[in-house]
Formats: sequence, C-alpha cells, structure tokens
Amino acid sequence: MIRRWSKPPVEEQEQPRGFDDFELRLGDVMRGERATIGKSLLDVQRELKIKATYIAAIENADPSVFETQGFIAGYVRSYARYLDLDPDWAFARFCQESGFAVAHGMSPQASTKRSPATAQKQSPVKDPFADPNATFVPRGQGFMARIEPGALGSTAVLLALLGVIGYGGWSVLQEVQKVKLAPVDQTPGMISEVAPLDAETTTMASLDESVGLATPSAEALDRLYRPQALDVPVLVPRDGPIATLDPRTVGALTAESQAEEREDILNDMSNLIAQAALSEDGDSPIQVTAEGAPELAIVAVLPSWVRVQAADGSVLFEKILDAGERYVVPAMDKAPLLRTGNGGGVYFAVNGQAYGPVGSSGSVVKNVALSVADVSDVFTPVDLAANTSVAEMFRVAENAE
Repeated sequence: MIRRWSKPPVEEQEQPRGFDDFELRLGDVMRGERATIGKSLLDVQRELKIKATYIAAIENADPSVFETQGFIAGYVRSYARYLDLDPDWAFARFCQESGFAVAHGMSPQASTKRSPATAQKQSPVKDPFADPNATFVPRGQGFMARIEPGALGSTAVLLALLGVIGYGGWSVLQEVQKVKLAPVDQTPGMISEVAPLDAETTTMASLDESVGLATPSAEALDRLYRPQALDVPVLVPRDGPIATLDPRTVGALTAESQAEEREDILNDMSNLIAQAALSEDGDSPIQVTAEGAPELAIVAVLPSWVRVQAADGSVLFEKILDAGERYVVPAMDKAPLLRTGNGGGVYFAVNGQAYGPVGSSGSVVKNVALSVADVSDVFTPVDLAANTSVAEMFRVAENAE
C-alpha cells in the first residue's frame, strides 16, 4: 500500500525590509524635529516653561510621569506647536502609543491620587537629570582646566624668590647674633683676698707676674672726686648795699693816697711848666696846658622833678630836686638831654652865671640840650642882684657843695 506522505510545513522566511518598512513612533518624530532646530531638553524647558522630565515623558509616550493627568493634553499640544507639528495629530498619536485616554474631570482616573496597587504596578521613573553623567547636561570645567601652565611657572619662580630672600634674612640675623670668643695674651687679674670695709687697700694678685697693675694715685683720686665747678656761681649778698661805700674812705683810693699822688703829679707838672715857661728872651711865658671846660650845673629854685638822659637813651640822673639842690652835668662828647616837670623852678649855672628859667611854672619841658653853648644861646642871663630869691637859692646850692 502506497502511503501518501504529506509535505512538511514550510516556515516563512523573514524578508528584508526597506527603509520605510519600520514603524515610526511619535517620540522619534519629535526628537528629530528638536534636533533639526538644535534645541536640547533644557532649552525647551527654558522657552516653554515645562519641566524637561515632562518633555522626555512626551517623547517616550509615558503618561505616568505626570503628576496631574489633566495637564497632559495641554503639554503635548504645546510641545507639538513648538516643533511645528499638528497638535491634534500629535496628541492622537500620544494616546495611541501610550494608551492614555482623556477622562472626565470628576472621574477617578482624572484624580492625581493613585491607589497603592497602581503605584506598585507602575515602574519607577528614572529622572534623567539625576544622573550627573547625562549626555545632554553641559559639562563644567575642572579646577586644573582654569590654570594656565605659564601661571604655574611664574608662581614657582615667585615662591623660589621668597624662599631665597627669607633664607638670606635668616642667615644675616644668625650672623649678627653670633658671639665669638677670642683668646687674649694677658690673663685678667682676680681678687685673692677680700678686705673688710674699713681697710684702706685691697690686695690684688695676678696669675701672670709679667703684668703689673698700677693703682691710682691720691692726686688722681682727688681730681676724680673733686667737686665740679658750677655753671652759674652762687652769689652771697654783702652786709649792705654797695652804694653806701665811699671810695674816699674805703679802698686803695683813700684821701691820703690820693693826696700823695696829687702832690707828686703837681710837683712834676710845676717842674715842667717852669722849664717851658722861659722863652728865648726870658720875659713872656708859654701856655702849655689848656683852659678847663666851663662847668654846667642844674639848680632847682623850686622842688622839681629832673631826668637827664645821654644821647644813647641811658638815664644819667633822675631825681626830685628840692629848692637849693644842684646837679653838675658831666662832660660828654654829645650833649645830654633834660626833661623836667616844673620848668619854672629849674635854672642853669655856667661858671657862676645864672641862666633861666627853663620854662613856665608847672609846665613840662623836654629835650633841652645840656651844653654850655646851647644854654648860653637859648636862655637869657639872670641878674642875681635884682632877683634876690633866685640868688638865695644859688648861694644855698653852693654852700651845700
């Protein structure tokens, strides 16, 4: 019997696909459009104000990432408009691929709360921004990337220079503070015995006999401890004022010594005059001495204040002259000046001749030149025979001398 064998089933062989045979998903289209305009997820987040995680969930068709299901339609349409795609077509493809369905606002599906069972079934969503090594996150520069190689060389040179300067300063300081002890030829002496405080000398002994120690002499010690001279001498006052001393009675210029010297001088002068007085014929004497200068005196007829000043401004005489007192004006190269407070009571006497008065009674007279020529020319002579009161005062003044 001839059996009829059945043909074994032939397995279908997979035919090669063309370039348009694969399924094009919504996420591929959106990622392509986003790459065409050169935008990253962070750029889309800054421009649309939508989280980058939501943008990635739209491209991956994963509605579980969204916290509120009611905002998914708005997010998908806004992202589609941003990529110049049809918003309705994009939302329909998103619902088709993800299985998302629009629920009524009051339905449990529209609530943001999920049951524990649903939360367990859903796989945990991985945040792409939690990974620091994500490709789309811009890389930051490291610390060494901001340091130039030339700066490292400059820093090393600066540190080396600071080190050399510091070491040099430390070496100089150590050299300055170093103390060196050099041996000496002479050994210093030492005290072999300490004498008591009241001892006059101290015994010194030297380890080297060749070295002699000379003790200071008494004269050197006296000069060393001699009291120092004062910069300003200390003046001890006398028993009385020096103005009370009379040189005619005290000192070398007493009356007896002056008389002896005057007698010797007169004898010598008389001899010279006697020899020179004889002329060739022996009759007429020759004058060998000059005549004495006329004496000028101030005579007070009434009490008057008088001050006599020299030409340089120094005061020669100042006093209130009582009636009958006089003052002899000293002979000087330049005539002194007179100032009085009662011009009517002051007269002048020139070799016994009276002149005056200086001014009116009770008037102040100043800058009167006290010379014989000025007094004789300025003031009028006084007839003492006719003016008895003035003549009486002149006699009193002469007797007082």
